[in-house]
Amino acid sequence: MCTRCKWVEGQFPEYLKYHDEEWGVPVHDDKKHFEFLILEGAQAGLSWSTILKRREGYRKAFADFNVEEVARFDDRILNTLLLDKGIIRNKLKVFAAATNARQFLKVQEEFGSFDTYIWSFVNNTPIIRRCKSISDVPATSKESDNLSKDLKKRGFKFVGSTIIYAHMQACGLINDHTTDCFRFKEIVNGY
Repeated sequence: MCTRCKWVEGQFPEYLKYHDEEWGVPVHDDKKHFEFLILEGAQAGLSWSTILKRREGYRKAFADFNVEEVARFDDRILNTLLLDKGIIRNKLKVFAAATNARQFLKVQEEFGSFDTYIWSFVNNTPIIRRCKSISDVPATSKESDNLSKDLKKRGFKFVGSTIIYAHMQACGLINDHTTDCFRFKEIVNGY
């Protein structure tokens, strides 16, 4: 049996799969960045397991995370989504997804891709923390503070530093797997 980060112990199979195959792997795909922007924003105040269990619901509700399509969602579509039991039916979060899609497109236009933009906040190289335990993992960093501040300035919603730090972890800009976790070495050696 392999050792995993302690926070994933006792979780359901999809959670283990997420940890083992996705979390911390460097992402360079704008669609995946947009997906995590929606999911991490939806998580605010909730557990990641709550969101992960609804991931397919989000995929269906938000056009398979097609940023161009979500950017065209109007109030009628967004209000209809508030009836969808497959997602978190929080009006501010649902409406923020469409706002963020519009801002995401502007970032793509300015930088060529959202990926180019976001990776610039870590000098295009993953930050490797080498945490020995979950208690060593911070909730924010100077990088997430700076990225959050810039996203807010650009009109994004639900992009506080803690949410953005989680996005950076999920998308591999920061490797916060504990050093005893089998994924720590795999990701460090694979990048």
